Amino acid sequence: QVQLVESGGGLVQPGGSLRLSCAASGSIYSTTLMGWYRQAPGKQRELVATITSTNTNYIDSVKGRFTISRDTAKNTVNLQMNSLKPEDTAVYYCTARITVRVGLVNTYWGQGTQVTVSS
Repeated sequence: QVQLVESGGGLVQPGGSLRLSCAASGSIYSTTLMGWYRQAPGKQRELVATITSTNTNYIDSVKGRFTISRDTAKNTVNLQMNSLKPEDTAVYYCTARITVRVGLVNTYWGQGTQVTVSS
């Protein structure tokens, strides 16, 4: 069994920063992709950023403000969020595509962490 546990959410004023972290644990053979989604009230879940061993991707609205990073050996992924805006308010979910054993790849999700940007 694999678990993803997020931390680092909270309340911050516009223009402030937060750092989200996510740690994967359990039966992990390898991790190919890790990333973050978010879901604001009344909206669909959207992809924020992803990272592989060779590439990072961001949605346009966070480019230049958010930075995704990972520690492959520790199976962790972080999201540094700077210059936060009220429209960044959402529940942020960690996701990972994990090879549990050769030939078995699953996508896992964390439980979500609330980020609120408000004065």
